[in-house]
Amino acid sequence: MKKFITLILALALLCAPACLVSCGNDDANTLTMATNAAFPPYEFIEDGDYAGIDVEIAQEIAKKLDMKLEIVDTEFDSIIGGVVSGKYDMGMAGMTVTEDRLENVNFTSTYATGIQVVIVNEDSEYTSYEDFYTGFDEEGNPKGVKENITIGVQQGTTGDIYSSSKPKDWGFGEKNVKRYKTGAEAIMALQAGKVTCVIIDNEPAKSFVAANKGLKILDTSYTEEDYAIAIAKDNDKLLHKVNKALEELIADGTVQKIIDKYIPAE
Repeated sequence: MKKFITLILALALLCAPACLVSCGNDDANTLTMATNAAFPPYEFIEDGDYAGIDVEIAQEIAKKLDMKLEIVDTEFDSIIGGVVSGKYDMGMAGMTVTEDRLENVNFTSTYATGIQVVIVNEDSEYTSYEDFYTGFDEEGNPKGVKENITIGVQQGTTGDIYSSSKPKDWGFGEKNVKRYKTGAEAIMALQAGKVTCVIIDNEPAKSFVAANKGLKILDTSYTEEDYAIAIAKDNDKLLHKVNKALEELIADGTVQKIIDKYIPAE
């Protein structure tokens, strides 16, 4: 039975005093964006420069706000903490809106939809992530995970969050998940036989499979999710400005044009 996880998109009520438009730096005219530039096509480095869907959308937002965009490349699981502390103005890294993250930051409107998929070796005996479970109860939920199943993920991502949950919640349990700093490291582990599969966003997955022979993406998607920009809860002013700019870019077709540039319609 195919399991799709519905993510709740809601902005928390803001009670704390609003800070200045830019809290992540000393220059009020600079918009600091934290990302993890190893997640193509959303963010990556090409010819020494940042590129990708998130990068170009952020550039357009900064242009509308008449601000200079500064991009900081950091580990994915440190982005939320950096936004909360005020080190960065916003986090934009193919980041999914989840209830846990909403406890710490606010999110803008959704600008893209992602799908988590499963990458395996071409000679894998598994045809679906459902094959990793021992069986299902009367309600169709997994009873447990088969022996020797190990899931490779990029730490801190939703692939990590979902995979690490209990089997009854369609995860695989903490003990069956191995975390890596980047998706590329997880792929290397798969090729080395250290993990059974890698669970990651569909678009980076396609890039990894194209660049590495002997891998394939299973037909069955693991989850569907929505991407948005994370902003500190006490920065209501910036949230409003960024959200307004983003919604204008969505309305005039700019966001879709950027997405189509990196993800052509098949």
